[in-house]
Amino acid sequence: MCRHQPECPSFHDVDREAARVIAGHPEQGWSLLCNGVVVFEDTGELLPNGGVIAPHRPTDVRAVA
Repeated sequence: MCRHQPECPSFHDVDREAARVIAGHPEQGWSLLCNGVVVFEDTGELLPNGGVIAPHRPTDVRAVA
């Protein structure tokens, strides 16, 4: 899918979120990456093969004094 140089990571790669945004809809909370991944603002993902990555934002954040 990607025509960028260097080519963006595949949706199979661990760093798939590093692909470029080709359609951003921040008002709706999602963006489409050039590798076919849909990323959501809660850090969840839909993969082009129908797979789902659950939200993975840190939830145990400590206040620093």
